[in-house]
Amino acid sequence: MKTFNLEEAAPHLSDMAAFTLLTGLRKSNVTGLKWKNVDLVKRHAFVPASQSKTNKAIPVPLSTEAIAIIRKQIGKHIEFVFSYQGKAIKQCATAAWYKALKRAEIEDFHWHDLRHTWASWHVQNGTSLYELQRLGGWSSYGTVQRYAHLNSQQLQEAAERVSGTKLVHVVKNAGLGD
Repeated sequence: MKTFNLEEAAPHLSDMAAFTLLTGLRKSNVTGLKWKNVDLVKRHAFVPASQSKTNKAIPVPLSTEAIAIIRKQIGKHIEFVFSYQGKAIKQCATAAWYKALKRAEIEDFHWHDLRHTWASWHVQNGTSLYELQRLGGWSSYGTVQRYAHLNSQQLQEAAERVSGTKLVHVVKNAGLGD
């Protein structure tokens, strides 16, 4: 498996990619994130209903790392959190982004794959699908399942959770053992 060091990308893209991996926000929500929608004291941001796919506002709790990325952006643009050379960013998947992917020898990778990675990392680290659904702003459980992927080791660990269970007792109490 190839790995992509975010430092390979231009600093503004690196920060936006890291923020996406920490929050799971869609590309348009990252580029459209405004200072008025960020509260560093309460440690959250929100995506207005007008900018969400479900037409519902999405609360976004911010981790310590996400807050650090936002703090680096202070003073760069008056309205938007992420900017490049003093201008709002309209597009993340730029030539600079694709050059960084090429240097890392990564093919067929899209910005939205960061959202899938975020969801998978959450589930792999114990976040419930219900919590993930709320964090990701998804309206349906089926969508959450399309995003969150477990690796084989996690599935093996899940299978082991019932090892040592008193199976004879369970079978007997279920009326299957007589």
